Amino acid sequence: MKKKINKDNLRLMVFSSAKELGDKVDKHLLKMYNLDPEKYTFQIDFKELFFEDGHQKIEINETVRSMDLYLLTDIGNYSLEYKMHGFINHASPNDLFTQLKDGIGACNAHADNINVVMPLLYAGRQHRRNTRENLLCGASLWEIDNLSRVRGFITFDAHDQGVEHAIRNMEFNNFYPTNSILENLINDLSKNRLKKIVFVAPDNGATGRRNVYLNSFNSKFIHREAGGFVKQRDYNNLVDGKYPVISHDYTGNKNLEGYTAIISDDMISSGGSMFDCIEELNKYGVSHTYVCVTYALFTRGIDKFKELYEEKKLSGVYTTNLSYIPEEYKDEKWLHICDVSEYLAEIIYNIHNDLSISTLMTDKSYPVRLLEEKFTKSE
Repeated sequence: MKKKINKDNLRLMVFSSAKELGDKVDKHLLKMYNLDPEKYTFQIDFKELFFEDGHQKIEINETVRSMDLYLLTDIGNYSLEYKMHGFINHASPNDLFTQLKDGIGACNAHADNINVVMPLLYAGRQHRRNTRENLLCGASLWEIDNLSRVRGFITFDAHDQGVEHAIRNMEFNNFYPTNSILENLINDLSKNRLKKIVFVAPDNGATGRRNVYLNSFNSKFIHREAGGFVKQRDYNNLVDGKYPVISHDYTGNKNLEGYTAIISDDMISSGGSMFDCIEELNKYGVSHTYVCVTYALFTRGIDKFKELYEEKKLSGVYTTNLSYIPEEYKDEKWLHICDVSEYLAEIIYNIHNDLSISTLMTDKSYPVRLLEEKFTKSE
C-alpha cells in the first residue's frame, strides 16, 4: 500500500476512465515534490459502483477534509463496461458525466477546493443552438459551476471556448497541447520533410488552429504555405445526426510538389472529412501528409487510415493521450500518441501552489527553438 503525503493537501481523484493518464500525472507530481513514486501517491482511494438497475454511485474510502482535490475523468473512454438488467453496456459520456457529479457530491463539501480536470469537454461540439435543442455543453458547465466547493475547471482544446460564458463562479482554463504534438512531429521528421510545409485547415472552423501551427514554424529554415478547405454541405438532409458533406473545395497554392502537408484540427471523429482532404492534397502533388489532432476518436475504426498509409497518401497521425485510444491501435506505425501527462502535472502543480499559468498557456516560441536546434545542429 502506497503512503499518502501528509505535508501537502494536494490530492487526485482519478476515475477509472482516466486511470492510465492519471497514474502518469501522479508520478510527475511526486517527482516535482521529490517523493518516490514507488512509495507515495497523491491518489485517494474510492469505489465506482454500478448497479444492475442502471444507477451508480461513488464511495470515498478516506478523508478529503481540507484537501485541494483534482478530479480527473475521460468522458471519451467507451471501453468501460457495466451490467444492467443482464445486458453488458459500455459507459457513455452521459454515464461518465453523471459519475463525475457523484464524485463531487461524495466529497460532501468537506474538501477545501474541488477542481475538475476533463480534457475532452463533455458535449463540447454542442456549443451553440442552431435549432430547437439544448445548449448541452453550457448547461453542463453551469450545473458543475453551481456545485459546492468547485473552484476550477481544466480542459484541453475546447471546440469553442465561448462556452465559458455559461459560468460565473469557477475558473475555466482551456489549454492546448500544441507544443507537445509539435515537439514529437519536429523530432520525428527529417530536415528535408520540414523545409517546405503547407499548413492546411480541413474547414473554416480550423483556420485559427492552422494559423497557430503556421506561426509556430516561423523559422528562416522553413518555407511555409497556408491552405484550407471549404465544406459544401447538404442542409436538406440529416444523416446520423449531421448534414452530409457534398464536397471539400481547396483554397490556396495548388502547386504543392515536394511539400509536406500538415492538416490540423481539434479532433478526428469518423475521419470522413480528413479522408477527403488527404485525397485532394495528394492530387496537388504533396510528398507527405500528416494529420495533427488533440483527440483521435476513430468512431468508425482505423481501416481507412491504414489503407491511406499503405497507399502512401498518409504519412502519419499525431494525437495525444488525453482521451482513450484502444490498445490494439497503439501499435500502428502511422499513429503517434504524444504524452501530455507531464504538461498536465505542471498545470495542476502551478494552480495548486497559486503560481502563474500564463507561460503554460502561451509559450509559442518552443517549436521555433526546436527547429533552430534541429537545423543548426551538426550532423
